[in-house]
Amino acid sequence: MTVTRRTALLAGLATLAGCSTAGYRGPDREIVIAAGENGGFYLAFAELLAQQLNRAEPALRATAVATEASVENLRRLRDGRADLGLVLGDVAESAFLGAEPFSVPIAFSAIGRVYENYHQLVVRVDGGVRSLADLSGRPVAMGASGSGVAVFSSRLFARAGVPVKAKNLLLGEAINALAAHEVDALLWSGGIPTPALTELNRTTPITLLPLDGHLPALRAGYGPVYDQVHVPAQAYQGVGELRTIGVANLLLAAPSLPDDVAAAVARVLAAHAADLVPAAAVGTQFLDVRTLIGTGKVPLHPGAASAYRALHG
Repeated sequence: MTVTRRTALLAGLATLAGCSTAGYRGPDREIVIAAGENGGFYLAFAELLAQQLNRAEPALRATAVATEASVENLRRLRDGRADLGLVLGDVAESAFLGAEPFSVPIAFSAIGRVYENYHQLVVRVDGGVRSLADLSGRPVAMGASGSGVAVFSSRLFARAGVPVKAKNLLLGEAINALAAHEVDALLWSGGIPTPALTELNRTTPITLLPLDGHLPALRAGYGPVYDQVHVPAQAYQGVGELRTIGVANLLLAAPSLPDDVAAAVARVLAAHAADLVPAAAVGTQFLDVRTLIGTGKVPLHPGAASAYRALHG
């Protein structure tokens, strides 16, 4: 997309927050949204999105399904088992280019950039871990094998030169392992606060380690897909303000998704941004109509791009 087209789209999106899909005749069909784990924001967001799509006229009959998240979602899009999928921006770019951990490019496009994901390195307050280096040689839960956080975890520790005993665990498993002293840290990628971590903090006091000091090394290796983000004080009870690494979440579409379906989804994102924020979310990390088209190296789906241009007028 050229700078001129992007500028035009951005100008138009500034007016979309008050738009409505009322009176718009979209396609009537079923769609599957590949989301994420129970207890995380991927699934919560996808369920809200499905609700809004199901209220469209006519309804799209959308269903959000729980998965291990980014990597699995890309496989589902590739194999035709999902129509839409939530994927971390770094994983999406790697898949689009056929870069590690993918051996060949995967075909897909983007409906839009939906919210910012926060990489959260969680440790017990009583665990004696105060930096990434303190985890050298120790067991760390590094995300489910089909997740984007597993990709990020391996990149983070490799770039930092810190060898750890990696364990690929689902979030619930990782939380139980941290509480039972079976791992000394867990790395999770999600919204702030993540409800499952808030619940853990009630019985096992936790803290988060700042990761922003490792941002230059990651950007040197993987580009500007990673950014510094701010975790506000008391996002988790007793955890102070800190900075960590964030990455955009993209709503991706399978190659077979028709233009009219993609356009209908884009219209819902643009018109119902405020309705797509899970109740537990803090701050401005969620969908912003001004940044919907900021999908990096991943091209917009032609139907979504047409919808944004039409809304601009």
